[in-house]
Amino acid sequence: MLLNLLILFASFFDTTGAASSRKDSLIDWNSTRKLNWEDFKGQPDGSSVNAALTSTNINIDYTFNSEGFKYKIRCQFDPLKSWGRIRNDYILSHEQAHFDIAEIHARLLHKALKDYKFNSHTANKDIGDIYQKLMNDHHKMQEAYDDETNYSRNETRQHAWQTRIAEILSALDEYAQYK
Repeated sequence: MLLNLLILFASFFDTTGAASSRKDSLIDWNSTRKLNWEDFKGQPDGSSVNAALTSTNINIDYTFNSEGFKYKIRCQFDPLKSWGRIRNDYILSHEQAHFDIAEIHARLLHKALKDYKFNSHTANKDIGDIYQKLMNDHHKMQEAYDDETNYSRNETRQHAWQTRIAEILSALDEYAQYK
């Protein structure tokens, strides 16, 4: 029997997941397509002091039977839930880095699933556990990024983080083909 499960996860900025009506507006992460301010279509949260907010999703769709499993991962930006109050190149690069951190974790998820020793009796739990661990790590890295850069205000730390993110993405390049 084939089982099919779609797990939606929105980054720590948005834990509600992408509504089906929004699926067509989601933007896949792509190394050659960087975010621009026209992508940020949401309304700023009046109670937030943030300059901008980036909403991302890491999704996994998988099937399995007694023989093995297949999966597809997507790392996406949600324009309708993302907004910018202060729109300049510096803030945009900070927001792009949030999307890039999500991509790091999509690649790490792909790596973990490739390394997974399939067991049809425990696959749902195993895959769910792998996913949850990576999403917890994702949350922690997103929070550390904002904390250490003081939400981009610390330019030295911002530059250091952007270098670190680029290096991690490069190191995980072999896991970029997860779709």
